[in-house]
Amino acid sequence: MKITVLVDNNTLIDRYFVGEPGLSYLIETKDAKILFDVGYSDAFLKNAAAMEISLLDVDYLVLSHGHLDHTWGLGDLVRRYTEAAIMKIPFKRPTIVAHPLIFETKKKDELGEFGSMMSGKKLSHHFDLKLSNEPNWITDELVFLGEIERKNDFEVRKNTGKVYIDDSEVGVTDTLTEDSALVYKSGEGLVVITGCSHSGICNIVEHARAVCGDERVVDIIGGFHLQGPSEEVLTKTCDYMAQLNLREIHACHCTDLQSKIALAGVVNLQEVGVGLTLEY
Repeated sequence: MKITVLVDNNTLIDRYFVGEPGLSYLIETKDAKILFDVGYSDAFLKNAAAMEISLLDVDYLVLSHGHLDHTWGLGDLVRRYTEAAIMKIPFKRPTIVAHPLIFETKKKDELGEFGSMMSGKKLSHHFDLKLSNEPNWITDELVFLGEIERKNDFEVRKNTGKVYIDDSEVGVTDTLTEDSALVYKSGEGLVVITGCSHSGICNIVEHARAVCGDERVVDIIGGFHLQGPSEEVLTKTCDYMAQLNLREIHACHCTDLQSKIALAGVVNLQEVGVGLTLEY
C-alpha cells in the first residue's frame, strides 16, 4: 500500500504545494485506488496535479466524518468529473464509503452550518453511495471501520455543536457518531488511517484491532484531535501509544505542538506534510 498526502495543515520543506487546515490522502493498493477525505477546498486537486497524479481513476472515496475540513472539497471533485464528462476525458466515478450520518446538517452558533455542503441526495446523482455503520471491507486488506465503539472514558469529547438528523428543525448535541477511519492489514501488522479521531484515537485503534483480529499496530497516520488536551487526556494517550510497540506514528492535522512533543517522548514520531509518501 502507498499513501500520498494531498492535503494537510503543513507542507514539507522544499515541496511547493498548497497547505490548508484540512486533510486528504490518496491510498493505492494492488486492488484499488482510494481517496480519503477531500479537505476544505480544491487544494487536493491542485496538489495532485502538481504531483502529476490523476484522480480520474479513483475507485472509492472514503469520508471520515462530516466536518468542513474533510468534506468541503466535494463540490470541486464533482466539478472535476463533470468537466471530464463534458470534454470526453475517460474517468471513473468513485463509490463513496462513509457512515450513514455523514451528510447531516451540523451547526454551531458562531459558525452556522459547517457540515458537508452537499447532501447525500445530491451526491447520489454523481456517485454510488455505500453508507454503513458496520465495518466495510473495501479490499481484502483495507477496511472502513464504520461506527467506532467508545470505551475509554478519558476520550469523551467536548460539545462540537448540534446535528440536525433528517433535516429536523431541532438539533441535538453532536457526538460525531459518524467519525470513522480506515485500516490496512499489512504482513507486519495494522496501519490505521484517521481523519480527525473525534471518536478518540485510542478507541479507534482498539476497534481496529478487534475488527481485523490483529493486535499488532505498525503505524498510525492522521489527525489525533489533540488540540489543547487536558493533562489527563494527553498522559493517558501517550501511555496507550507507548504500549503498542509501534514502528512509528504520523500524527498531523489536528494534533498540536504540545501533543506532538509529548508523543515524541514515547514513540517514533515522524513529520507529515503535503507531498509525503509512505509505503507498507
